[in-house]
Amino acid sequence: MNVAQLVSVLVILLLVATGIALASQWLRIPYVSGLVLAGLAIAELLPDEIGLDDALILNVFLPILIFEAAINTDISRLRTTIKPVAILAGPGVMLSSGITAIVLKWGLGLHWTPALLLGVILAITDTVSVIAVFKEIPVPSKLTTIVEGESLFNDGVALVLFTLILKFHASGSITVVEGLQEFIVVIVGGTLVGLALGYLSIGLIVRSDEPLRNILLTGAVALGAFQIGHSLEVSGVVAIVVAGLIIGTVGLSSNISASTRLTLLSFWECASFGVNSLIFLLIGLEINLTTLWNTLPAVMLAIVAYQLGRLLCVYPLLALINRFDRPIPLRWQHVLFLGNIKGSLSMALALSIPSSIEAREEVIAIVFGAVLLSLVGQGISLPWLVKQLNLSKVSFPEQQIEDWQAQLITAKAAQDELDSLLKTGILPKSIFEEMRAAYQVRVAAAEKALREFYNRRNNDLKSEKQQQTKLESIRRRLLLAEKNALNEARRKGILSDMIVQVRLKTIDEQLLNLDDH
Repeated sequence: MNVAQLVSVLVILLLVATGIALASQWLRIPYVSGLVLAGLAIAELLPDEIGLDDALILNVFLPILIFEAAINTDISRLRTTIKPVAILAGPGVMLSSGITAIVLKWGLGLHWTPALLLGVILAITDTVSVIAVFKEIPVPSKLTTIVEGESLFNDGVALVLFTLILKFHASGSITVVEGLQEFIVVIVGGTLVGLALGYLSIGLIVRSDEPLRNILLTGAVALGAFQIGHSLEVSGVVAIVVAGLIIGTVGLSSNISASTRLTLLSFWECASFGVNSLIFLLIGLEINLTTLWNTLPAVMLAIVAYQLGRLLCVYPLLALINRFDRPIPLRWQHVLFLGNIKGSLSMALALSIPSSIEAREEVIAIVFGAVLLSLVGQGISLPWLVKQLNLSKVSFPEQQIEDWQAQLITAKAAQDELDSLLKTGILPKSIFEEMRAAYQVRVAAAEKALREFYNRRNNDLKSEKQQQTKLESIRRRLLLAEKNALNEARRKGILSDMIVQVRLKTIDEQLLNLDDH
């Protein structure tokens, strides 16, 4: 296919994606499910060369999606849910993969290698559909953080396991100890690569503070982290996650202007949306309905197998978490189980299986069928199921509180930007004082309204508990701000290391006490 044909096909796909975005909003169905169905409908109208390419997804699309998720992840929020996230993305993936592999080995008569590969591929969760539902139906923010956090680390663990299984097949034998050592080395190596790239890029981002240059830089980091990890035989996905978390938390802090931060995050949001749209359209194009019909019994068994694996992963492991951490409500666990939707990475891994693997074509057909039925069946039914669980009732007083908080946050942010403009000489002091005074009126009004509400909070026990959670979140952020100020003072030589260490220890104890309540 020449360049002109490729551009024509790309224009068609973009127009179809735009039309599906409008239609899905009107029909009240998930956008990604609509894209897959549209891909099925237009498959005959496009050249046969158009379809999923595992190298393109793994080397370009996947780094973009993971990096966008990482830079938008608040580490302080992730830290409060790290235990359930870690146990679901670590032992959970292994347990789910093992259960799925055992069921498919005995149910379909597969050898261990293709069965284990199927187990890992079908243990991957794609949260695009789930997060899209959360944007329409109010759910607790902590549940959203768990879903996003699990997805962030789930891909890395699954890719490492996939690589280890292929190495085992190529070498013919590998002990459990050797496999565990390889797993640890790959994860730790990817973490070190991500740390190095993340911290090296922070200085350039802050020094440049220019949107277009920083877009190019972060693009190079996202794509380069995966390639460097692959060349060093460590996890490129883990490298992307770590680099993205560092850039999002430190690089996009108050050290750069609000306009640069907003432009950068908007670019990555658009890139992620565009990539997702193309991927899910291509999934529909790739599915052969005749092949799906012929393998339907095996596909249905695979769906039962991975759902069983997810069932035995979510409920028992989170019940274990409840013994030494804040309990995860049962209704939240239902969402984590029901939101077990498959996506593009599963199909990319299936296509990347070497031809030397026995039953490769059967594995690919099963994965493609399972992904299609998952996206269409679970994707369309999930909004209704989440709504029935009634996870979050937002009362009018709570909406009013958040409105006041939004007013306070935006006015304070604008005042900070005005301070920055005055210091750089862009804004005359007379105009600065006039504009800052206008924002101060908004700040004072919001603070007064919030103060009056908190003074009345003892009248309602339920309101007390809800606001206590909000206050704990505020206290945590204040303590983290204190830690940041101490570290900055030590770096500049204002405070001695001994004094800083004592203060940091006290603050860490206060943070731990907050997490324990």
